[in-house]
Amino acid sequence: MTEKKSYNNLGEVPFAQRVLLLPHCLRPSQDCPGKMTKQGLDCSDCSHTECAIYQLRAVALEKGYGGICVAPGGRLAVRFLAERQPVGVVAIACDKELEEGLETIEQMTWETRKPAVAMVALVQDGCVDTKVDVSLACKVIAATNGHKSKGDR
Repeated sequence: MTEKKSYNNLGEVPFAQRVLLLPHCLRPSQDCPGKMTKQGLDCSDCSHTECAIYQLRAVALEKGYGGICVAPGGRLAVRFLAERQPVGVVAIACDKELEEGLETIEQMTWETRKPAVAMVALVQDGCVDTKVDVSLACKVIAATNGHKSKGDR
C-alpha cells in the first residue's frame, strides 16, 4: 500500500509543528490496556509493543511531534486539529475517514494556513482490529527534508 495523499510538502514541517491522528480501531480489542477519555484513547501507560498504535506513537514521540490523537471518530480528530492548529498532519485511517477528513481540513478555518497533510490508508479496515502497514506509516511519520528529530538537535 502506498501513501494515499500528500500535499504542501510535509517534510518541510518541523516535527514539533506536526500532529499524528490515529484511529482507535487499530488497537487490539481483546487486550488493549488503553482507556477512552474525552481526548481519545489514552495509551500513555501502554507497554503492548506489538500494537500498531504503540509503535506509531513511539516514532512520533521520538521525533518530537506536537500532539497525538487516537480518536474513535472524525469529530474528535477535527476538534483536536482545531485546538492545535498544526502546520503538518499525518493521518492514518480507512479510506472513507481519510476522504472525509481531507474535505473537513479543506473547509476548516486555519489561523495561518492549511496544514501539510500526509495520509496512510488502512490495509484492513472494518472498525475493529484493523491493520496498517506499520513500516510505511513510520516512514511517513518520520518524513523529513532536512529536519532533525528531537534527539538529534
